Amino acid sequence: MVALGLLLLRVVIGLIVLGHGLQKAFGWWGGPGMTGWVGAMNRMRIRPATPWAWISMLSEVLGGIGLAVGLLTPLPSLAIAGSMIVAIALVHWPRGFWATKGGYEFNLSILAAIAAIAIAGAGAYSLDAALRLQLPEPVTLIAGTVALLLGVGVALATRSPEPATETKPQTI
Repeated sequence: MVALGLLLLRVVIGLIVLGHGLQKAFGWWGGPGMTGWVGAMNRMRIRPATPWAWISMLSEVLGGIGLAVGLLTPLPSLAIAGSMIVAIALVHWPRGFWATKGGYEFNLSILAAIAAIAIAGAGAYSLDAALRLQLPEPVTLIAGTVALLLGVGVALATRSPEPATETKPQTI
């Protein structure tokens, strides 16, 4: 039963994240497409916008696929975590907790699900199990988490400063 539960969680979360990545990549289901996503990265002041937009989109597309099929599971989990953490920090945190207000509730749910999968493993119904793949634990999660935090830190640190506000010249 645990393996079936992990399969259900992996497939649902993986396909949801994949869908978000495909919105960014191709504009499907009302998404922005890459041109719009690069524009969104510019509005979030992430520099350089184009490479970060591609990294973000690929993290969701490849992470979603990898998670859904259970292939090298800690790696897609870390890729998705990076995307969710940046989204929370730049978009959702100021809006509070609840998704109805644009908050981070949804992203936090995704983070909790992928953390559980990364810790528990992909389960018996996965490509990891079928191919007998197992990354060294806990080294993979520790090294991956360090790389994730460095990547998120770089993404946040390379943001351009706030645009200057216009001031009207004072009349005397």
